[in-house]
Amino acid sequence: MSIRMDKVDILTRILKTENTSTILGGQSPASVSNSRKYVPVTVDAQDDNLGFLDDAIRTVLCGETRTVVVVGPEGSGKTTALFKLVVDWANGECLQNFSHVFNFQFSKIGSSTDELSLETLIQQGHLQMPPNFTRLVTEEPDGVLFVFDGLDEFKHSLDPSFHTLTSDPYHLVSVSCLLASLLHGSLLKGAAFLVATRPTDGVKFLGGIRMDVLGFQKPQREVYFNNFFPDPTAASEAFLHMERTLGIYDFCASPRFCWTVCSIYKRLIDSCTKLSETLSRLFVDILVHLIQTLSLNKEHSRGLVLALGRMASHCLHYQHSSCSKHAIDSFGFEQSLTSVDGFLRVHGEGEFSFHSKLMQEFVLAVAFFLDPSTHGDAEKMLDNHKGCSKFLDFFMSGLSEPVQYRLLEDLLGKFSSDQIKGFKSWFKSRSEKTLKKYNKSEHYRCFHLLHQAQNESLVKEILNPPAHPCIFHENLSLQDCAALNYVITCLGEREKLSVSRTTILREMMEVLAPSVSLSHTVILSNCSIHKDSIPLLASAVSMGVTTELELSHSNLGDEKLDILCAGLREAKLHGLNLNVCGLTAACCDNLAFLLTSGASQLQILQMMFNPIGDQGFAKLCEAMHSPNCRLQELQIQSCNLTAASMEAFASALCSGQSQLTKIDFKGNMAGDSGVEALCKALRQPLCKLQSLGLFDNGLTGACCSSLKEVFMSEHCSLSELDLSLNSLGQEGALLLCHGLKSPSCPIEILNLTRCDLTTAVFEELGSVLKNGTCQIKSLLLAINKVGDQGVKYLWDALAHPNCLLEELSVEMTKLTDACVEDLCAALRASHTLKLLELRNNSLTDAAVPAIVQVMKEKQNMKELNLKYNDFSEDALQMLDTCHNIRY
Repeated sequence: MSIRMDKVDILTRILKTENTSTILGGQSPASVSNSRKYVPVTVDAQDDNLGFLDDAIRTVLCGETRTVVVVGPEGSGKTTALFKLVVDWANGECLQNFSHVFNFQFSKIGSSTDELSLETLIQQGHLQMPPNFTRLVTEEPDGVLFVFDGLDEFKHSLDPSFHTLTSDPYHLVSVSCLLASLLHGSLLKGAAFLVATRPTDGVKFLGGIRMDVLGFQKPQREVYFNNFFPDPTAASEAFLHMERTLGIYDFCASPRFCWTVCSIYKRLIDSCTKLSETLSRLFVDILVHLIQTLSLNKEHSRGLVLALGRMASHCLHYQHSSCSKHAIDSFGFEQSLTSVDGFLRVHGEGEFSFHSKLMQEFVLAVAFFLDPSTHGDAEKMLDNHKGCSKFLDFFMSGLSEPVQYRLLEDLLGKFSSDQIKGFKSWFKSRSEKTLKKYNKSEHYRCFHLLHQAQNESLVKEILNPPAHPCIFHENLSLQDCAALNYVITCLGEREKLSVSRTTILREMMEVLAPSVSLSHTVILSNCSIHKDSIPLLASAVSMGVTTELELSHSNLGDEKLDILCAGLREAKLHGLNLNVCGLTAACCDNLAFLLTSGASQLQILQMMFNPIGDQGFAKLCEAMHSPNCRLQELQIQSCNLTAASMEAFASALCSGQSQLTKIDFKGNMAGDSGVEALCKALRQPLCKLQSLGLFDNGLTGACCSSLKEVFMSEHCSLSELDLSLNSLGQEGALLLCHGLKSPSCPIEILNLTRCDLTTAVFEELGSVLKNGTCQIKSLLLAINKVGDQGVKYLWDALAHPNCLLEELSVEMTKLTDACVEDLCAALRASHTLKLLELRNNSLTDAAVPAIVQVMKEKQNMKELNLKYNDFSEDALQMLDTCHNIRY
């Protein structure tokens, strides 16, 4: 019976708590509980994500854990959650394993000079002692739960090493010693404790389980708005507007902030006033409402805001969370102290603090424009509060625009025109310097300020070419995305948007979608793109001007690519980069469908390092049979392809429908049989292929007879061939040379790097280059160790008037100083050579004078690369005198 009466007493007492709800201070816990519209907040525990805070606390306290510490920022719902928990216990709905629950606020537990016992502490907070207090202390402490709220407001240490802990419930000790004795188990050992606090150092002295409050996630915010607005249409309008304009900020998770937004939105909706588009404008609307509510004249209203500004500056500059009554008097509140309830909270022994840190910074920004004599210019203002304010420059930027400050001028009097001009001058000058540098965080800060100002002409003035916002962005937050998107939409259509190393959630893609639509090339490389953001990306690409989409290293996977392909069927894409996206054969059906859709304009597809295998590639080849497929270039390197893929590809090339002109099979395993099958197609008149990459495909000299036939075919259209890193050997390479001599051979670019070539092959290549019909302009022969004797045939060819070479690589071919005379003669004689690669050979200082001399004569030579030869510092200085030598 006594326990039931105790619960009734507690329920009666706490539900009558006189905590007034205010726009900035939030809805009182009692009001939330009485309204029966409580929305639980989410929590992230140390060891496990337990979901809602209420459920997490109940689960833990019904087990072996005796201490739970709830940590969260201001307004995150801690106090209301604890209040609701005590009410539910008193109603018999939870935690019935506790016979007594005592709840306290740290700010109301005595002063530093008071001495209390456990008995007097309970009497102080609960008016009367439980009739069985002695038995409770001695026999049933595990049936007691203490709820303490606001540890961050307790000014004294709970470090047990600072106190002589007591175990006597009747012993008078200091408040801090009493609480330390309780929380560390010396007093009433076995009792349970639930402690709530903002982040503070005092938490480290508490054991048990820590739960970090995350506040409202988006679904909870929607429930909260639906509870607040009786009209579902108004609730939906308000919720969607807040998510679009304010959902980018972390503090939107705060139930208190949601209450503030709902309260001001309701007034605006009821008066048919447009809802605010920015954070600055929201606080203009809030301040206008609070001033109007006070019914003060303009002079007193101005005085109140200036006094609040001085208090805000003092608290920020000295990093004080509150001010004493004495300090308050010095700020000029004499005539308006009775009007501060809407802005300030009174607590403790005559202490005052702002309900909202955001409003604290906002009134300081307003005061800056009202009172130049106190705050100085913009640079001084921001320097004085550097490191202690987060949104001060946001608010100053917003308030510098007439559309925002004129609403306040009607209530507070004129803003200083000199302060407005001074701020804009400072902002333009600072932005000009910032955008020339490479500190991206400073770039984004500039974009944030432009976003708050909401002045399109200002964006174009500050970001006029070439000072456009940097086209490469990484590690973006949702807030950064909103600012960047605002700037881009003001500037209009652009060449490129590049975002990397960013987790792209649906909310982020919703914000960036307009910028995507305005960009011809969109790069989202090295990003983690969430599944539910893919349809938004596809829609933005399809509706805009985007012709190139790069998603490399984004770990898309088959499922997300299938969604993307479905959304891109009406897109105007010419290029799609899916390199290293974790794709398999399973995605290739949808990819093929995209390639063959009637609206497809896709010409370039990059798929390298995706293990699609022969099965997946065969589906892409089937797509090339379609007259709707416009694919011209396919990068399919390292995709686990074998000879079977060459058969399928050959069929596509001969179909008469394929428009493919370039493909790179680098890093696959086509093998000799695969190349032989492909060569049959390359000799057909319907084949349009011009560039073929077979780097490292397990080839030997056995495939070279087939390639020779291709070179000699009258229908061959191949102008570029890469056979590097294949063991062709002398016999195979000589067969190639025989084909290259054909008058009809169209090859212009040939890469035979590391193909086991010999001096005899180099001799034959020299002969090919001189024959008068050879079209080769680029010849890459690196890592074939033929030495000076082998390369001499190429020097002789270069000197011949029939040689058309513009680029030659003989890197790592074991050249020595003995080649220099022939090299210089070839350079002097050649009228076509632009690039010569001699890296990683054994040239020494002795070679340098002659090379420098000839390169100074050859002004038409673009570059001679001599890196990684055996040169001294003196030789390098001599090479430095020649602009077209790289060393």
